[in-house]
Amino acid sequence: MSAGTDAAAAGQSADERILHASPLRKLLGRPELGSVVGAIAVFVFFAFFADSFLRATSLSTVLYAASTIGIMAVPVALLMIGGEFDLSAGVMVTSSALVSSMFSYQMTANVWVGVGVSLLVTLALGVFNGFMLTRTRLPSFIITLGTFLMLTGLNLGFTKLIGGTVSTKTIADMEGFDSAREIFASTLTIGGVGFKVTILWWLALVAVASWILLRTRAGNWIFAVGGNRDAARAVGVPVNRTKIGLYMGVALGAWISGQHLLFSYDVVQSGEGVGNELIYIIAAVIGGCLITGGHGSAVGSAVGALIFGMTSKGIVFAEWNPDWFKFFLGAMLLLATLLNAWVRKRAEATK
Repeated sequence: MSAGTDAAAAGQSADERILHASPLRKLLGRPELGSVVGAIAVFVFFAFFADSFLRATSLSTVLYAASTIGIMAVPVALLMIGGEFDLSAGVMVTSSALVSSMFSYQMTANVWVGVGVSLLVTLALGVFNGFMLTRTRLPSFIITLGTFLMLTGLNLGFTKLIGGTVSTKTIADMEGFDSAREIFASTLTIGGVGFKVTILWWLALVAVASWILLRTRAGNWIFAVGGNRDAARAVGVPVNRTKIGLYMGVALGAWISGQHLLFSYDVVQSGEGVGNELIYIIAAVIGGCLITGGHGSAVGSAVGALIFGMTSKGIVFAEWNPDWFKFFLGAMLLLATLLNAWVRKRAEATK
């Protein structure tokens, strides 16, 4: 009996050791590990080759560039974790800005009325993408490519139909413009250095998204539907509702970015935003999101956006030909994907 008890105790102890992950295993299992290593490498690289890179004003510029991508990269990352894409995200930003501007100008209303209408319209676009995906069962690539093409045409067509040109009219003299600019496009001065308010929006979205993924039931649903949709539905996960909610999250990010675009420059060009959806996806992939879904983090997408910001501005600070930027961006995408795959294999090997 004593020997059996000892054996059972030993077996239980072994089970506990198996269940208890080592710090190394936890570290290797983090989806953003590869992007953090890459971000450190990019930072050191430009700190060495660009003399002005470490100046406070330069770092402010880098953070601003990262935030304009990161605001969208965060919800796009959550959508990718849920196993889907949104190719309409780039032009949706422009659509959001156009609705705010044209509604305010044509209706001669307070700017905040246009901002509110834009929020409703943009969220409706997110619901449309999610509804079409769940109802038709077509790949998200096809659904959102169709939305991308429709929005591209609508942006240009409606702007020319209403205003006669490809850009909106100025709304800088309208009531509410200054207060809206304070919220979406102001500059905060800290230690004599100006920081754009988009950095705060970006950090807030990262915090909220991380909380959702790691501390809520909805976060479990997102990982579940991205890992195996049918299995998730079988255990009671509301798959359709989760996916529609993810597309609404992307729409919310597009609304924030669109308002920043409008209140930064006062007018909006109807052709802007085309191609930016790929940059958002790249930032998420560099941050550790898998194309197949079920893996990734909001923090990783933020690090991916930071890498983008450091690279885009670091090339300028180093006084290199900016034509090489896309080459570096593509190289980083491939290296990050390979590094993430290696990290995952190492994590599995330590189990």
